[in-house]
Amino acid sequence: MSRVLVAGSSNTDMIIRVPRIPRPGETILGGTFAVAGGGKGANQAVAAARAGGRVTFVARVGDDIFGERALAGFESDGLDTRFVLRTPGTASGVALINVDERGENSISVASGANALLSPDDIARARGALAEADTVLLQLESPLETVAAAVRMAAEARVHVILNPAPARPLDDALLRGVTVLTPNEHEAAILTGMPVGNEGEARLAATRLRARGPEIVVVTLGAKGVFVWAPGLETLVPAFAVEPVDTTAAGDVFNGALAVALGEKRPLFDAIRFAQAAAAISVTRPGAQPSAPTRAEIDALLR
Repeated sequence: MSRVLVAGSSNTDMIIRVPRIPRPGETILGGTFAVAGGGKGANQAVAAARAGGRVTFVARVGDDIFGERALAGFESDGLDTRFVLRTPGTASGVALINVDERGENSISVASGANALLSPDDIARARGALAEADTVLLQLESPLETVAAAVRMAAEARVHVILNPAPARPLDDALLRGVTVLTPNEHEAAILTGMPVGNEGEARLAATRLRARGPEIVVVTLGAKGVFVWAPGLETLVPAFAVEPVDTTAAGDVFNGALAVALGEKRPLFDAIRFAQAAAAISVTRPGAQPSAPTRAEIDALLR
C-alpha cells in the first residue's frame, strides 16, 4: 500500500450555490447552503486515503466544534491523526465558497490554526515522514513550514509533491527539493510571469519551472487536460469528458490520487491518468472532501 504523508491545512467549508460569482460590492441571493470538510491539506489527505493510500496527516485545528468535527471526519476516512494538533484558544480554519451554475467557484479563507503549523510540528512527525513513499505539500501553511518539510524529505530521500496553491513566490532552493511540482494554469502564470492558457504556453511555463529545480512539472489545465514535463515525457494528457457540478477541490483530489499512484510505482503517464480519473469524478459532485472518490470508483472509470 502506498504510504503518503500530507502536511497542510484543514478548513471547514461553508458553501453557497449562486447564479454567478458576485462582483465587488454586489449582493446575490443564493440557493442551497452546505457545510463540509475542506482545506487543501485535508482535501488531499482524504483524497489519497480514498484512492487507496495509507495516509498520515500533519496539521493544526482549533479548539472548537469545527476542529472536533474535522478530526472525526479524518478518523472515519482512516487517516493517521497522531500529528493533527488541537490548538487551544485558536479558531479552526474556515473557507467561504461561492459556486456558480457552471461549477466554477470563488473562495475566501480565514486561516485560523493553519497559520500556526510550524517546522517543529513537522519535526515531530519526522519518523512517519521518513517511512513515507511520498510527501504531499501545499501553500496554505507558513512557507517556512513547507520548506522544513521539503528539507526533511530530502534528508530522508522521500519524494515530494508540491502543489503551489495558493500561488506565492518560491525560491529556487525550495524548488530544488521538489520531485513533482503541480501548478494549475493560474498558479503557473503567477510563478512564471507569463500567460498560461493552452498547451504551448503550458509547455513553455513547465520548461521555465523545470529549470528552477523540480524533476517533474505537471500543469493542470482543467477541461483541457494536464501538461506533463518530465525526462522522456513532454505531452498534453487529455482530460476525461464529464459534466461539472462543482470544481471545488478538483486539484486537491488530483494531487492526492497522484501521490498514491506514484507511491505505487506506477509509470508517470499511468499515474497522471489515475489522478485525472479521480479529479473527473470529483467535479461531478458538490463539496470538497465529500466529492473525493473511492479506489473502486477510480478503477471503474479507468476501465
